[in-house]
Parts: sequence; C-alpha cells; structure tokens
Amino acid sequence: MNAVFEDVSDRELQRACDGLSPRAGETSTTLPPIEDARSVAPHDAKALSPLFFDRLGELEEGTPEYQYTRNTLIEMNLSLVRYVASRYRSHGDQLEDIVQVGTIGLIKAIDRFDRSRRTEFAAFAIPHILGEIKRFFRDTSWAVHVPRRLQELRADLTRATEELSTLLDREPTVKELAGHLQLTEEEIIEGITASNGYSAISLNVSCDGDAAPEGGGPSFADVLAAADPATEYVEDRCTLTALLKLLSDRDRLIIQLRFGQEMTQAQIGAVLGVSQMHVSRLLARIIKQLRKGMLGQK
Repeated sequence: MNAVFEDVSDRELQRACDGLSPRAGETSTTLPPIEDARSVAPHDAKALSPLFFDRLGELEEGTPEYQYTRNTLIEMNLSLVRYVASRYRSHGDQLEDIVQVGTIGLIKAIDRFDRSRRTEFAAFAIPHILGEIKRFFRDTSWAVHVPRRLQELRADLTRATEELSTLLDREPTVKELAGHLQLTEEEIIEGITASNGYSAISLNVSCDGDAAPEGGGPSFADVLAAADPATEYVEDRCTLTALLKLLSDRDRLIIQLRFGQEMTQAQIGAVLGVSQMHVSRLLARIIKQLRKGMLGQK
C-alpha cells in the first residue's frame, strides 16, 4: 500500500481516519455542534455539508476552526466512500485498502469542491472516489496470482536495481543484485520472473485473454467492480437532481409536466400558453442540456 499513498502525506491520512475535535473555546458559533461526525446519517450529512462548506470558505487555512470544519466534512461524508466501496464487495480481502484509497478521493473532492457551481457535493465527490479506487486497482493488480513473498521480493529488487544503477551507472547483474540483497542468484531470478506477473496493462486485456479489446469482449477493468444496477441508478439520480436545480423555473416545470405528470406536448403548451411545436423545441433543448451535464459527470 505504501506506493499507493506516496503522494499523500501521513497528515492527510490522519485527517481522513482520526477525528480532530475542536479545542476548548475554539468551536465556531456559526456551525451546529456535532459530537460524532461519523455517526451522522447520510441524509443529514447532505443537509449539513453546504453549511460547513460555506464556513470553510470563510476560514483561513490551517487555523483550528478550519481543521475542525474540514475534518467534520470528511467524517460526515465517509458514507459516500462506503457506498462506492460496496460495489467492490467481491474483493473482500482488499476492502480495507479500497476504503482507504476511496477516502483519499473524498478528501480531494472536499478540497476541490466549488459551492458557487451549485452542484450537490455527492454528485461531485463520487467520481473522485471511484477514480481513486480504479487507480488503486490499476496500480496494484497482478496479472497472475503471485505469493506475497515474491511480491515483496519484487519490491526489494526494484529498489536494489535503482540503487545499484545509480552507483554503477549501468544495469546491475543478477550476481550483483544477489550480493546486494544477500540472496542466492536463484532467488533473484525467481523474483525477476515473478515481476512478469505484474502489469498495469493487464487490466486492458479482455476476459477471453485477447489484448486491448476493441469492440470484443469486456476487459478486466470493465468487470472488476461488478456494477450493481441499483447503485448506478442512485448515482445517476443524484447527478440528475443536481442538474435539474440548475435549470430555470420554466424549464424545470416543463420537465416535471412531461415526465412527472406525463402530459403531452400539446397539454404542456396549453399550460404555458405556447404552441406544441414550441414545447417540442424547448424539450429538445432541455434534454440536450441535461444529457451533456450527465455525460460530463461520468
């Protein structure tokens, strides 16, 4: 896991995993007191997050209240990480790692979130969380099963090769690697052979074994997370809800009448006092706008 977290400081991980309680006398009077942010229900976190984001934007970075507000946002929204990680429940032995890298995605989403765009935080955060998890699998997946001993040997070989290459100004020999690591030459060869089982491109191989499938079968990356239709429906609904809020009142009304109350275009035209043809053009424009927004979130 160390390689996965190279670009994330220990302090960042600590913020994600351990709560920072406000010091005595430093709790903001503008924020509601939350004793245990991790226990906040998802629907409450959704309602509270905008308030905490607004306050975070007013605070100076690095101050105790800034740390408290930011950390509370992280802990309140950990349910988003658990929700996305649940799609990978078939990888039970890696679930803890998946949650950790998903939390990094959540932290990045919180630090990059722009309230002025009027997008719901969940719709913004889920792609970040999912992206970190997919990156984790891309960087750590083995094409074939390799024992942990050989995985560790591969890491040692990588470090030793870099050190000796710098020292010798050339690639080290098997004998030199063996002497450096105090191993036999046979063990070094075994470790080098095992390294062939580690390949990032292996995720692009199709399930039937063909490389770089184009229009053929799905790749391993495609099926790595057995997508639950119900969770994808929730993601799409969450994104669509945020996009609908960006529409004008009239456009929202048209969508509600057409798809909520299932009115015909002629009936909608009668309500709005416009022709059926005009309603058709309005619907086409609105749907195109929503589709563009949905694709932009994928």
